Amino acid sequence: MTGSIYNRILLKLSGEILSGSDGFGISADAIEYITDEVEKAFNTGVEMALVVGGGNIFRGISAGSQGIDRATADYMGMLGTVINGLALQSYLENRGLDTRLQTAIEMRALAEPYIKRRAVRHLEKGRIVIFAGGTGNPYFTTDTAAALRGMEIGADIILKATKVNGVYDKDPVSNLDAKMFDEIKFIDALSLGLKVMDSTALSLCMDNELPVIVFNLLEAGNIKKVVSGQKIGTIVRGDK
Repeated sequence: MTGSIYNRILLKLSGEILSGSDGFGISADAIEYITDEVEKAFNTGVEMALVVGGGNIFRGISAGSQGIDRATADYMGMLGTVINGLALQSYLENRGLDTRLQTAIEMRALAEPYIKRRAVRHLEKGRIVIFAGGTGNPYFTTDTAAALRGMEIGADIILKATKVNGVYDKDPVSNLDAKMFDEIKFIDALSLGLKVMDSTALSLCMDNELPVIVFNLLEAGNIKKVVSGQKIGTIVRGDK
C-alpha cells in the first residue's frame, strides 16, 4: 500500500459535489462515491479532516439577493453544511471509519461544538473529523472556513476537490483553449482573479504558507493519488 507523504490534510468538499447529477439535495450515489474515495485516502495512514459546503441544500449568497437578509441567508446556508456533514458521517461510519462531526454553531444534540484541541486529539487518535457550520459567521464562505480550520489544526495542505482537473487561466467548461496550471503562486492567482478559492481564503493561505492542491474529485482514486505524492491537479503555493 502506498503511504501518505502528508501527516495531516484538510479536504474541502463543495455541497454541489454531494448532489451528483441531481443538482440539488444529497445523491446516494454521489455520497457513496465520495465515501469510497475518502476511505482509500484515509487508508494510506494520513490524518484527515473535512470541510463541507452547503450549496446543494441552500446558497446564502443567492438567497440574499432574493429578499432574505444576507446574514440570515448565510446562517441558513450554514445549517445546510450540517445536514451534509451528518450524511457524510453516517456513510463513513457505515464503513467502520471512526468519525466526529464538529460545528461552528453549537447544536449539541447533533454534533460536538468546534474546539481546536478536541479536533486535534480526534485526528491524533485516527478519527476523521468533519467541520460543518462554516466559520460560524455570516459573510464568510466555506472556502474561508477550510483555510481557517486548516491553519488551526496544523494541516500540511488543503485539498480542494472540484469537478475540473485543476486551476485554469479561464473557465475550461466554456473555453476549449483554456490552459491548466501545474503550479501557481497565491499572489498570481489573486491578481489574475482565478477561481481557486475566494480571495479571503487565498489570502489566509498565502499569509500562513498553507499550500492548496486543486484537483478533480470525479476521477476515481485522485484523493489517494494526491496524498501519496503523485502530481495531480494544480498546486497553489507561496514564494518559498
